[in-house]
Amino acid sequence: MSFAIDHDLMFPQGVFLVGEIQPLTEYQSQEDRARNRPVRSRIDEATGLPLFKGTFADPSAEKDRDKSFTVMFAAKVQPVPPAAAPGMPFRPVVLEGLSVQPRAETSGQTKWITWTVRATGMRAVDAAPARSTKAAGDAKAA
Repeated sequence: MSFAIDHDLMFPQGVFLVGEIQPLTEYQSQEDRARNRPVRSRIDEATGLPLFKGTFADPSAEKDRDKSFTVMFAAKVQPVPPAAAPGMPFRPVVLEGLSVQPRAETSGQTKWITWTVRATGMRAVDAAPARSTKAAGDAKAA
C-alpha cells in the first residue's frame, strides 16, 4: 500500500538527480534481440502510463545504503530534468506527485525496511509547482 508524502517532509535537505532519466523497458531475451524484436516500454499497472526511472541522492539519509535510490515515474512523456548548473555533477530537484511504499529487504539474517519511491514529475527547486489541469480550470472559472 503506497501513500502520498510531501517532498520537503521526505527530503528535508533536498534531493539531487544523479545522471539522466531513462525509460523502463520489458525484459528482452537474447532470442528476441537476435530477431530484432522491438523493445517495449514497461507500463504502470495502476495508471496505464509508461514508466521511467532515475537515480537520486538524499544527503539527509542516515545510512549509506539509503543515500542513493531510484525513483519511478509514471508519465505520458519522459520527465525532463532542470538544466544542470555549470560544474555540478548533480541537479537539485523537487519531486512532484511523490508517493512511497514500504518494502522489506533482507541480507542474510538482517532485515530492514526500504521504500519504493514514485513520482509524477519533477521541477527545479526555485520553479513554481506545476498546477493540475483541474486546478487551472477552477482558476479560469473564478
